[in-house]
Amino acid sequence: MTPEPHLPELGTIEGFYGKPWSFAARAAHVSALAPHGYRFYHYAPKADALLRRRWGEPHPKEDFEALASLAAHCRAEGVRFGVGLSPYEIYLAFDEAARAALKRKLAELDAIGIDDLAILFDDMRGDVPRLAETQIEILNFVADHTKAGRLITCPSYYSHDPVLDRFFGERPAHYLETLGWGLDPAIGIFWTGPKVCSVEIGSDHLRRVAEMLGRKPFLWDNYPVNDGQRMSPFLHLRAFEGRDAEIAPLIAAHGVNPASQTMLSRIPMLTLEATYRGKGGTGLFGSAARDVAGERLAKMLEDDLALLQDKGLNGMTDEEKAALRIRYAAFDHACAREIVQWLDGEWRITNEIVLTQ
Repeated sequence: MTPEPHLPELGTIEGFYGKPWSFAARAAHVSALAPHGYRFYHYAPKADALLRRRWGEPHPKEDFEALASLAAHCRAEGVRFGVGLSPYEIYLAFDEAARAALKRKLAELDAIGIDDLAILFDDMRGDVPRLAETQIEILNFVADHTKAGRLITCPSYYSHDPVLDRFFGERPAHYLETLGWGLDPAIGIFWTGPKVCSVEIGSDHLRRVAEMLGRKPFLWDNYPVNDGQRMSPFLHLRAFEGRDAEIAPLIAAHGVNPASQTMLSRIPMLTLEATYRGKGGTGLFGSAARDVAGERLAKMLEDDLALLQDKGLNGMTDEEKAALRIRYAAFDHACAREIVQWLDGEWRITNEIVLTQ
């Protein structure tokens, strides 16, 4: 009998720009995906300024209670709950004041009840002296002051993609090697693959990255996420491609950054378990769509895939958009309502949003 392929730890990283999910949607997402290998949920929406540019400020009581409730819900479902903290440009001046503020924030997150803590250095300027060394110092400080059972970091340069150097400055020489080999090997390191949004993440690539980082990479997969000015006009619905069962033993875990549309995200995310179990193929989308949306709506989505995922809002004619809106507005289902909202521009992302969140 052929042994069943290894299923890595899967999880959701709510790490996109724009309108964040509601707490009710988060809880429903956790419950829906937990039976399919999704064993962690990381709360890290770019819209939460109290985890980013205003990270030194405490969350208001109602937000704190909502996060604590979500953490409890995750535990009840057997899912690890984590928070992604982006202490904005703290490495530019990691002085006593910064240490005190960080210690206070870590205590607040501990009080929420987190299993995982992610310290995120992405989307910040990186062409500064001793970047890796200072980030190692910060992470060692965090490790000494958090009760989280697992600590993960996102480097300033989390892919070989040169787009990061264009936006955030040229990466320091040997930055990733210095960071990886200087960090405690128990600390995970996020990696998005060859690109920020990778079409394929292969075994040879992951072996090279593991050697560079001194540990297996913790995948932050930017599919089916559709934030950003270029991606928000598209719905990423097709099954995962370019990832297969062979990479399972080469990664620490596989986190998925979902789309802005809560229900529609479930369709591609449900296909990842089958992919790792060696059951990939053309039928994956249809099967997942039926599970999420039901038979009739799944057939509509399959018929309209080229319009939704390939042409997008900017490529469709007004007539095509109007026809889609009529079709889906007549259907009483959360997936159909999300398509109508998307057609109406609900999730349009501008560069201003990206630059200010």
